[in-house]
Order: sequence, then C-alpha cells, then structure tokens
Amino acid sequence: MLQKKICMLGGFAVGKTSLVRRFVQSIFSETYLTTVGVKIDKKNVALPDKTVDLILWDLAGEDDIGSFRVSYVRGATGLVLVVDGTRAATLAVALTLRERAEAEFGAMPFIVLINKSDLADRWAISDRDINELRQRGWQIYLTSALSGENVDDAFRQLALMVTK
Repeated sequence: MLQKKICMLGGFAVGKTSLVRRFVQSIFSETYLTTVGVKIDKKNVALPDKTVDLILWDLAGEDDIGSFRVSYVRGATGLVLVVDGTRAATLAVALTLRERAEAEFGAMPFIVLINKSDLADRWAISDRDINELRQRGWQIYLTSALSGENVDDAFRQLALMVTK
C-alpha cells in the first residue's frame, strides 16, 4: 500500500479542517474548531492503477508567517494550499507558506483550493487572480467544505500527482 504525506497549508480559519472532514468523513460541521499544532487523518484513494493512502496533516492556520513550523512539512510528498475566497489576504498567506516549505524541502506537487465557493457572492478574490494562477500551470479548485463541491476531485488529482 502506497502512503503519501500531504500537508494542508493556509491562513487562520480558511477551512482546512472542514475540507479534511468533508473529504475523509463526508461531513460538515458548523462548529468551529481551532487546530492546535497538527491533526492527522488518513483516507484511502483508489486510482485507476493503484490505491494510495493519503496521510493528511492538517496544520494549524497561520496568519503570522513567522511562527509557521516548517518542520511539520518534512517528509511530505504534496501540499494542499487552502485559501478563503472571501478574504483576499489568505491567498498571499498560502503562497508564502508554499514558498517557505519549498525553500526548506524542495519543489513538490501541490493544489490550490479556493474554499467557500458557497459564498461566491461575497468573494474577495477575482477571476483575474484565479486565472493568473492557472496560467502558471497550477491546479486550482473552487471548493466548498459545506456542499462538498470539488473536494473529492481536488484530493484525487493530488493523489494522481504524488504517485507519478
């Protein structure tokens, strides 16, 4: 059985834990739980030619980049960058966290989840910003932990990327 460590990176309250719960347990809870340190979950993903266990490291949200514990990323084979579509500043936080992780451990596959698509009427991130990221060749998903929109597809895509 293949096992791949995946780190969830993003600012405070962007929806990392809610996305993991939606993906692993197919549930959404209105109850907000602050992650302290790291929470680890596992999900078995069946791909066309293999099965992989994604070991999901849900890292505490960081708005203060200086306190980011880059050591948690050691051994990761992929990153999930989570952005809150209703707060533009969370995009810069996620991109900075990716840069810090890659400076320490080298380039690795990643996806960007712009979360809270169920609140699209309140989004602060423009289509232009999203298209600029896509033009870099990045995998961008507009997700909703509430509805489950694009959550399974995004994690399945990352599973394919980390098993190539």
